Amino acid sequence: MKNNNILEEKIITIAKQLFIERGFDGTSMSDIAAAADINRPTLHYYFRTKDKMFQAVFQSIVSIVSPSLQKIFTEEGSFFDKIEKVIDVYISVFSENPALPNFILSEANRDIDHLILTVKTLPLAEYINRAEQMIQKEMKEGRLKEVPISTLFLTLYSMLIFPFLSKKVLSCMFFENEEEFRIFLLGWKQNICNQMKALLEVTPPER
Repeated sequence: MKNNNILEEKIITIAKQLFIERGFDGTSMSDIAAAADINRPTLHYYFRTKDKMFQAVFQSIVSIVSPSLQKIFTEEGSFFDKIEKVIDVYISVFSENPALPNFILSEANRDIDHLILTVKTLPLAEYINRAEQMIQKEMKEGRLKEVPISTLFLTLYSMLIFPFLSKKVLSCMFFENEEEFRIFLLGWKQNICNQMKALLEVTPPER
């Protein structure tokens, strides 16, 4: 049983690399089997279809952030404290997996319905709903400005992913090495926090 689990984890790791590099359409089950050094029947024993394989890969990606997001959304703290921690999580994950933002956007453009169906099978959907409910409650009770959720989402996630989507261009223009990019991200994180506060923070009435 332990050996089966090890092989399954190996298959998922290899499939994730291939999906991220080539996309869903550009990766076949034969590609995955060959890269994992197993035959097709063995691969189909673990994952009968490419959709099942993709779900397992996406689950492995979501599992990187899910425990942290669950902790953030259930612990005490102000909304802006939670936002700062969420930003930390995503910057850490994207720094370790820099091709991930492009993969997610590519799959969304390729087949958004397929991606949404996959996400709905995972805990991430629950955390997204919980975050949206928390934000709407804060807005209704006057602790945050009333801003469309779409505006909030786009502001946060565009600022989070664009440095990674444009990393090659940024590095060519501004940074000589990875350390300089890492230092930039520290300052960029503060910029995101400031923008979120400018968007949502309620200004106390003047006396």
